[in-house]
Amino acid sequence: MAGVALAAFGCAALPGDSQAPLAASGDPARGREVFVSREGGHCVLCHAVPGAAAAGNVGPPLAGVGARLDPAQIRFRVADITRLHPDAVMPAFHRTDGLSRVAPAAKGKPVLTAQQVEDVVAYLSGLR
Repeated sequence: MAGVALAAFGCAALPGDSQAPLAASGDPARGREVFVSREGGHCVLCHAVPGAAAAGNVGPPLAGVGARLDPAQIRFRVADITRLHPDAVMPAFHRTDGLSRVAPAAKGKPVLTAQQVEDVVAYLSGLR
């Protein structure tokens, strides 16, 4: 499983790997808050990042991800990892169609707003 997760955040670009910004420029401080916040993406449940007290090991560690991937590649993965890896454990944070097991109150709503995705992209891009 770890090898699959590492491939999901690996350096290889795929055809159609480009992802235009979804909102205004992201803010790294807000992105870190979304990354660690239970009310946000709560990405630290699965990913380790420098300076986070708690970190999971289901997904790959993200130290240096900003040096390995450009912002478009990071955005592509955060918005909908299933385009890269259909069986990913990571949620599609900005996709709303074609999902199963969605609570009725959350149906049609992305986990993260476009601005939150951009904030996370800004945060992760700064991890060099």
